[in-house]
Amino acid sequence: MSIPFSASTRPRFSVLTARLSRRISQNSVVGGEAILDISGWPFSCSRVGIMQPSTSYFRHTKIIATLGPATESKEMLAKLILAGVDILRLNMAHATHQWVDDAMWFIREASTEVGRQVAVMMDVKGPEIRTGKVDAPIVVKTGDHFEFYIESATASEDVAAVSVNYPGLPTDVEVGATILIDSGLIRMRVLSKDDARIRCEVLTPGAIGSKRHINLPGVYVNLPCLTTKDEEDLKAGVRAGIDFVALSFVRQAEDVRILRSFLDGLGSAAKIIAKIEDQAGVRNMGEIIREADAIMVARGDLGIEIDYHRLPLVQTELVAACQAEGKPVIIATHLLETMISSPMPTRAEISDVSNAIREKADAVMLSGETTIGTYPLETVQVLKNIIESIEPSVKGELNRTIELTEPKSKMLRSAAVLAQELGDSSIIVFTRSGFLAYMLGALRARGVPVYAFTDIESVFRQLLLPWGVEPFLMPFSDDPESTITNALNTLKDKNWCQPGSWQVVITNALAHNKIIDTLQLRQVT
Repeated sequence: MSIPFSASTRPRFSVLTARLSRRISQNSVVGGEAILDISGWPFSCSRVGIMQPSTSYFRHTKIIATLGPATESKEMLAKLILAGVDILRLNMAHATHQWVDDAMWFIREASTEVGRQVAVMMDVKGPEIRTGKVDAPIVVKTGDHFEFYIESATASEDVAAVSVNYPGLPTDVEVGATILIDSGLIRMRVLSKDDARIRCEVLTPGAIGSKRHINLPGVYVNLPCLTTKDEEDLKAGVRAGIDFVALSFVRQAEDVRILRSFLDGLGSAAKIIAKIEDQAGVRNMGEIIREADAIMVARGDLGIEIDYHRLPLVQTELVAACQAEGKPVIIATHLLETMISSPMPTRAEISDVSNAIREKADAVMLSGETTIGTYPLETVQVLKNIIESIEPSVKGELNRTIELTEPKSKMLRSAAVLAQELGDSSIIVFTRSGFLAYMLGALRARGVPVYAFTDIESVFRQLLLPWGVEPFLMPFSDDPESTITNALNTLKDKNWCQPGSWQVVITNALAHNKIIDTLQLRQVT
């Protein structure tokens, strides 16, 4: 998809926002933040633009789709965005920087043309161990002996062998350890080792090809959390304007801090999604969740690294731990895998997605289904159908596991309770950091949309992840009352709320030169 772009093809949305951002006024307060003078701007922008909600149902769970050959054209992107995708994922395992540039322009331009904005997540591949190149696949049988050797050494030649790209492998694994090749399809046990080679017994037969992935269940691998390729990919992504970074194989909180420091050095405010994919990540989930902005339950490698029958338990534990910390959580991998080649999901896949919805995960993610699948649009529609069927059946009680220590946080919970009891209500919040909207999403007030208004484009797109939050990009006024009125009119004009309904508004107010937090009831007129 290496198509050249000219200045005339750049999304008008970004240009518009740049014009707005130059009109910031520091004199007034809404939500405790500087606000904009909107004189001369008789409009506001939401991510639906000129579109109206497709149905009367408000979907709380977000949908993430991975970009690939099946969906990377501008025409398919427009269809995906209209179908309801909230975030598009760029998988950097095999992507080029030119592809990133082209993809980002296509996404922004398609979003502008259809009038619905989406966020972009860059998924860097992180540390991984792979086999070297082979002339032809090496067939191994149960009971065979097989050797792995580091690239600077040579094979023993008395048994079949393949090189590995990680020189520390002989040091990290112990005799008796299990080695899994090609997503766990081939299983071996370590019999002996020296400084450069590992001798194994084949437990599960198969054929070993070039660049096959190697998993070491339970082994802490001394690889850096960011590779040189990751760093170069991130530089390209930041230049292109990514909103989220997903870091693979996060093993400890320090991995997240290293990535954050690197992004800070690039001047990027992209939010970090830590992917939990091995036993170390599961073991250290508490510290990782606290340090990261969001968590992805990456069930592909995770299902290989831990006992497969424990995967549902670990998923539930991770979701609960994220909700206790107020952090978004994404369920990923194999949700609708059979729809890569089938127009319909299996009953088991429907149940799997339904379970993620019942657990109140913030988002569900498609991978191969939308990168190489034959039915990418159908998979998005299937997710929407399942979500809209299951969400109303989920109990409506608020998230009580999250610890709310500050008075303002407790006010947010009161707002959620009030909106639920009112019925046909929403919570309207004004933010520049996104914090209040993320916290309201974490409270999980089913049936209560959170309409988050911001005048910062990057924050606007980052608000596309949390559960139940619908963001709007709108310039703020010097007069807080005008800002609230403009927000209510925007919601009414775009059919997000109906005349006569009561809405809960959270904002700051200026009283006798003091800023006070307020929770207001406003009727849409």
